[in-house]
Amino acid sequence: MPRVEVTPVASQRDRDAFIEFPWRIYRDDPVWVPPLILERRDFLNREKHPFYKHGDAALFLAHRDGEIVGRIMASDDPNYNALHGTNVGCFGLFECIDDTNVAAALFDAASEWLRGKGRSEVMGPIDYSTNYVCGLLIDGFEHPPMLLTSHNPPYYAQLIERCGFSKAKDWYAWWFSEPERAAARLRRIARRFNRDAVAIRPVDLKNLATESARLRAIYNAAWEKNWGFVAFTEAEFDHLVHELKPLAVPEFTLIAEVADDPAGFILCVPDINAALKHINGRLTKFGLPIGLAKLLYYKSRIRTARLVALGVVPAFRRHGIAEMLVLRIIEDAMIARGFTGELSLTLEDNHAINRFLEAIGATVYKTYRIYSRAIAA
Repeated sequence: MPRVEVTPVASQRDRDAFIEFPWRIYRDDPVWVPPLILERRDFLNREKHPFYKHGDAALFLAHRDGEIVGRIMASDDPNYNALHGTNVGCFGLFECIDDTNVAAALFDAASEWLRGKGRSEVMGPIDYSTNYVCGLLIDGFEHPPMLLTSHNPPYYAQLIERCGFSKAKDWYAWWFSEPERAAARLRRIARRFNRDAVAIRPVDLKNLATESARLRAIYNAAWEKNWGFVAFTEAEFDHLVHELKPLAVPEFTLIAEVADDPAGFILCVPDINAALKHINGRLTKFGLPIGLAKLLYYKSRIRTARLVALGVVPAFRRHGIAEMLVLRIIEDAMIARGFTGELSLTLEDNHAINRFLEAIGATVYKTYRIYSRAIAA
């Protein structure tokens, strides 16, 4: 058996090979959405991405017989460990041929790098932190991935488990197949609350600096007790808002306020993946903006959306704010504009939100898993 060699990404050529390797893994996968190469370069750029202001990461490529056969990222987030009192690092951006030896070599390289950071446990797949794409798809492979969600071959779970990893937590993605039915149920629920006490308004895209601060404050307060939570830094949240702004539709992103105090928000975005799948990762071809033209053409025809975040600060959780926010999105986005889509991700043991989604007719159609294993001393 030829030897597997794992080396750190040390040059722009290595970085490009790292970014382009998934095209080999998914060439026969009909639902895979090729990432935008320019975006992936920015995501991995230590000078541009705000994660590197407080954390660190390393990229590795696996070779066999001179051919790239896998890749992985190891990341270390001191903010996460300080908050949770843990000593854990992460692996992410994992892609690998169906070979346990290759996978083991990649995980060993990532673990060794994290051991050098003093970490005693590794979990993933997590790209930098849980504020980014995370989770291994273990159910729902026939459905295309939506914006900022992962997709992978079914055999990845077996590779990871053979390498000594065990389940840490599952996450669910929910599909809204009958928005009219959900709206009818939500209207009945909303009648129980004093809707006049809650002001719901679209995000002001012309005043993003102030709005971003309010959204970040709600997010960090609403998710603080969730498994895997780590607070967005100001730089990270501003970066996310900047990336999502071109996709934002004011009626899809709403803030709830009680006496001018930020109480909750909902973030829903059209699924740009429905357009990206047509351009194979590139905005230009033969020096011409062919990919960009295609992207703009298909973007105008998107009729699917992802409800990315729904959060209510603890002090206002008995005011019916979550129900009112979801109702507005279903009425104004799904029914009025003809959209369908998903809400993701929810923790498997977040029984309150999961029961709520079941009650309004949403169904789990994908499951994602986070794995963990100890790092040998």
